[in-house]
Amino acid sequence: MPIPEFVRRLRDRVGTELLWLPGVSAVVVDDDGRVLLGRRADNGRWAVVSGILEPGEQPAVAAAREVLEETGVTAEVDGLASVVTDHREVVYPNGDRAQYLDLTFACRFVAGVAHVADDESTDVGWFSPDALPEPLAPTSRERIAHVVAYRADPSRGAWFTRP
Repeated sequence: MPIPEFVRRLRDRVGTELLWLPGVSAVVVDDDGRVLLGRRADNGRWAVVSGILEPGEQPAVAAAREVLEETGVTAEVDGLASVVTDHREVVYPNGDRAQYLDLTFACRFVAGVAHVADDESTDVGWFSPDALPEPLAPTSRERIAHVVAYRADPSRGAWFTRP
C-alpha cells in the first residue's frame, strides 16, 4: 500500500507513533443498485473505496479521485452520508499506528469498467447490498448502511454520533 508523501515525512519525525488522519470513503452505486467494492491487498477483506486526504484537498474531490485510482471507475459524489471517528486503532504490518476520521460519501457510477487499477486491491466487483461478499470489513458494512439511509432520505443529512 502506498504511503502518501506527507505521511512519510511525518513518520520520519514521529516513527510509528499514533497518527490521527482524515480519510474519505466512497460508496459507489450503479444503475442496478449494486455497490462497488475492492478486495484489499493488505488484509484480504472486501471494502468500499477509501483513502487519506492530501493536505488542502477537498474531501469530495478526494473520494472521486480514490475511486478512479483504485478501480478505474468515474464516480460522481451525490452527498455526504456520514462523519465517523473510527475508535479502532489500525496497526500496519510495518508497525505504523493510525486512527481515522472518515467522511463517507454517497456516489453514483458515471463511466468506466471496474478493474484493479493499483496495488491496493487484488479484486474489484459490484455487489448487491443484500448479498455482500465475505470477508467484508466491518467499517464498510457500516458505511454502506449509512449511504443506504442517506439515499432513502437525503434531507436527513449526514449521519453522525449525536452528543
